[in-house]
Parts: sequence; structure tokens; C-alpha cells
Amino acid sequence: METESKDEGVASEGASPESREAFWRANKRLIFILLTVWLVVSLGCGVWWIEWLNQFTIGSLPLGFWIAQQGSIYTFVILILIYAVCADRLEREHGVAE
Repeated sequence: METESKDEGVASEGASPESREAFWRANKRLIFILLTVWLVVSLGCGVWWIEWLNQFTIGSLPLGFWIAQQGSIYTFVILILIYAVCADRLEREHGVAE
């Protein structure tokens, strides 16, 4: 029990409760936006609009197939990098950086 409360305070020792709440609100909004982008790319482009996208090609592969197989993975990796940069900025703005 003691380590749990100790770990919670590490990232927010100097931050006020209002600042921590604002940070988590902004963090949840960022996560929602990034997951929405991933949903649109992976499900939208890989399933919903695949027939329309297949009229275009990347090399010899139809675009819809390529997005379903590779594009959504690349998008996820890029979104992870975007999250890391944005979350670091949010932590510094709200004074909860480690």
C-alpha cells in the first residue's frame, strides 16, 4: 500500500490538484483523438472503404489491401510517436513531468 501512494506522487509532486485534473482531461482527449484516427485508418480504410480504395494501387497491390495489411500498423506506430511527444509536452505544461 505504501508503494502505491508513493508511485502516484512521483509524477505530480509539485502540481496542484487542479493542474493534475487539467492534465488528465487533456491526456484523455489526446488519447481519444489518436484512437479515433487509428479506428478510421484501420477499420475505415481497411474494411468500410476497401472497395473504393482498391481502385488505386501501391506497386502492384490494391490500396485497400495494403492499408489493411501494412498501413494501419504504420499508422499505429506513428500515433505512438505522436502520443509520446504530445504527452511529454502536456506533462511539462501542467507541471506533472517526472
